[in-house]
Amino acid sequence: MPPSNKASPVSEILAAANVVILGKPMQTRLALCCLLAKGHLLIEDLPGVGKTTLAHTLARLLGFQFARIQFTSDMLPADIVGVSIFDRERGSFRFLPGPVFSQVLLADEINRATPKTQSALLEAMEEGQVTAEGETRPLPQPFFVIATQNPSTQIGTFPLPESQLDRFLLRLDLGYPDRDAERRLLESGGRREQLPAIDARLGPDEFAGLQRQAAAVHAAPVLLDYLQLLVAATRREPRFVHGLSPRAALSLLSAARAWAFTDGRDMVLPEDVQAVLPAVARHRLRLASGNHADAEDIANLIRAVPLP
Repeated sequence: MPPSNKASPVSEILAAANVVILGKPMQTRLALCCLLAKGHLLIEDLPGVGKTTLAHTLARLLGFQFARIQFTSDMLPADIVGVSIFDRERGSFRFLPGPVFSQVLLADEINRATPKTQSALLEAMEEGQVTAEGETRPLPQPFFVIATQNPSTQIGTFPLPESQLDRFLLRLDLGYPDRDAERRLLESGGRREQLPAIDARLGPDEFAGLQRQAAAVHAAPVLLDYLQLLVAATRREPRFVHGLSPRAALSLLSAARAWAFTDGRDMVLPEDVQAVLPAVARHRLRLASGNHADAEDIANLIRAVPLP
């Protein structure tokens, strides 16, 4: 089916993002799908492959208020949420909001902070609010966390607990650029310098409309049957410590709807579920060895579950 007019803003955003993020159209599309599905995004890879640039690019293209936190081992939860200070003129305490009070929060190298500091984002990611010093404060809407993390094999990293990982709708890795993309980077001196020149293609209200359209993409009963079979297969697979949760199943459906929407379709196909399954499932499925599932594990899962 040819793309419909409603997908044209999405196509424009993806085209603009791919000018900055060279040679990674699949990852760029998945990242946009994550935001369309109202989810948080985790990007794991080596330093220097474009993780931060991707987050900056999407925030600027979508016209979102943006804040960045560089996570370090000595960071405290108050550095994220905020802190109350005594105002001498008022004679009372005044709350100074932390960087979490933004529409897109880039949590850079999140796994370099201690688990206590990482947990400061749990309420924000799940409830869209933070509780500090006994008072609950709502966050701006929309609210997204785009977190980057370095491989756990690198020195100075702390593993993200399952409760934190499960709050990320998708997990991506960018990988090294191909030869042509790297050559263009070398010839241009990098792409980060282009960020200040990026104009917003949408605003928060317009993007909220796209989110509603993505959520309305039809999923037929037979498609839901296929999705449930995939989820059930993860729960039976002896190599996995545990299977996908009901929340993960909802995440898979939301991501598949967003993927279909970016293709200009109003119906989810099994191929849409297969396309987003690795990014939805790999960080949620842990092997008995302690490692997370890899691409081959997910490919085997897809091959083992017949299409409806």
